[in-house]
Amino acid sequence: MTVLSILIPAALVLGLIGLVAFLWALRSGQFEDLDGAAERILLPDEDKPKKSGGPRE
Repeated sequence: MTVLSILIPAALVLGLIGLVAFLWALRSGQFEDLDGAAERILLPDEDKPKKSGGPRE
């Protein structure tokens, strides 16, 4: 029974930490553009300079 007196508060504290982390991520805008990154990977990079030359032989 003494183990439960340690595990129950520990589970509640970890759950509270997870809830606070989720609410922080929600308020900071982490879930605003869910499709943007998935579509952005398919677009060509326009801001990176193109490499000149081919592979060295």
